[in-house]
Amino acid sequence: MSETYTSGLGEGTRRFIAVAGLLAALSGVAILVWPGHAWKAITVVMAIYAILAGLVYVIGAVVGKSLGTGGRIGHGLLGLLYVIAGCFAFGQLSRTAVFLALFVAVMIGVMWMMEGFVALFVLSTGESSAWNIIFAVISILAGISLVSSPLWGAVFLWWLLGISLVVLGLLNAFRAIFSKKKA
Repeated sequence: MSETYTSGLGEGTRRFIAVAGLLAALSGVAILVWPGHAWKAITVVMAIYAILAGLVYVIGAVVGKSLGTGGRIGHGLLGLLYVIAGCFAFGQLSRTAVFLALFVAVMIGVMWMMEGFVALFVLSTGESSAWNIIFAVISILAGISLVSSPLWGAVFLWWLLGISLVVLGLLNAFRAIFSKKKA
């Protein structure tokens, strides 16, 4: 009889995995049912982070004794930029959420294209060049499609994330709940 990963874990760890799986599934449902609100919630978290990080940089610039003059000025300016960006994100929540979605889609598209080109450049070093070519072509085409239509790409990736969170979260929770303890 094969042993599952969760069967060897303690009860507290299994509960944590079950709760984390259920939270992931609920997050996925929120993404699928309220995609705009879920993206805005992520934008709020990022705006809060930007403001807090900015305050840390500004405080560090004021009280940091190990920083020279240039370091203090740089930290202070960077902190102000973070705070301004965070405040702008709060003031223009919908626009910032759309910008972030488009930015993420374009960045993923660029990374996929780069990954495809790298796979083509290393063809001579690998033994399985057919698989490398297939991977490279698919990766480049997927990247081009995201970059050429970032809004549709962002929507697709958002739905894929929501579905993945629901399915994988529930599977993780069921795996933790229904696995038997190791005897």
